[in-house]
Amino acid sequence: MIQEEHVRTARDFLVKSDTYFAEGDALQGSGKMWGAAAHAVMAIAQQRGWRYGSNYAIRQAAIRLADALEDERFSLGVSVAEKFHANFYHDFMEDDELDVNRRLARLFVERVLALTDEQPE
Repeated sequence: MIQEEHVRTARDFLVKSDTYFAEGDALQGSGKMWGAAAHAVMAIAQQRGWRYGSNYAIRQAAIRLADALEDERFSLGVSVAEKFHANFYHDFMEDDELDVNRRLARLFVERVLALTDEQPE
């Protein structure tokens, strides 16, 4: 998958996540939220020549991005997104936690996607 496809997939998954949450399907919404975050990080990692082929590599790419930009919000954002990955499998998040974390995860995805148009450092 090329960078532009990762960007499109991330945006598509954000929309689908909203739809699932609106329908009351927190598991599918969580899965799509994680997918949006993962594809956003894959896009920036691919652009910068970083590894991104596993969940661990995605997390490391987000941490590397945080370090490169001196902005810990990227490290925190991937941690929030990972909660959605876990929630997809274990259904442990309460409604209020879902609401707060959805906003944070969405902001993370949008921040990462905004960087895909910039040149790597």
